Amino acid sequence: MLSSSASSPVPCAVWWAAPALATPALLDILDTDERARHGRLRQSSDRDRYAVAHALARLLCAQESGCDPREVTFALHCGYCTRTDPHGKPRPTGPSEGLEISITHSGERVGVALSRGVPVGLDVEAIKPTRDLDGLADYALTAAERATLDARPEAERAAGFFSYWSRKEALLKATGAGLSGGLTSVAVNGPHEDAAVLHWDPPNAPAAVCLTDLDAGAGYRAALAALAPGPLALTVHDGAALLASH
Repeated sequence: MLSSSASSPVPCAVWWAAPALATPALLDILDTDERARHGRLRQSSDRDRYAVAHALARLLCAQESGCDPREVTFALHCGYCTRTDPHGKPRPTGPSEGLEISITHSGERVGVALSRGVPVGLDVEAIKPTRDLDGLADYALTAAERATLDARPEAERAAGFFSYWSRKEALLKATGAGLSGGLTSVAVNGPHEDAAVLHWDPPNAPAAVCLTDLDAGAGYRAALAALAPGPLALTVHDGAALLASH
């Protein structure tokens, strides 16, 4: 079970899975709203990623809380835009209140981060060719980050960009702001260095944060952020058996 104290490292677990593990049985775990969102997705690959991600989140919360996954509830909270429909970072409620989760998926990777009492953000990005890497870099990177990326060999630039992106999005997801928090509001160090936060503009800058890169396999970049000074007691797991049990 997850537990923490002010004098000990913060336990955090990351679970990885694949969209290919999606089955109709997983939809039975989801609530009505989740099934409706799943049904509105037009691409089967998107539906598979959604089903695996949200079923895995429920199973992990249930396992940690000692309840049925169908008893797990989530409050969607966003304090960063004017939309009136339920959206934003899911926060476990009911029997799983006190847990913190973050969900991510890209390509053939689905991930869920789980902690207790410490907000976390998890992001994975497939390294993919893009026609407008320069435009994306202008949108996501500070001037100093852009200069560092441009100094890398051409063959390394796409992977370097997605290292930047995954670190920044993990940080913004931890706060609940997501991309609406502005990727250029936070500065991190170069992709050839261990992940670290260099600067974060108010008003969304947290009092304490730790950031680490994760190994999501060849062709991917991933990062985990927690709103705590650290260190993290991180464990990484394969979610296939847990998904297959339901």
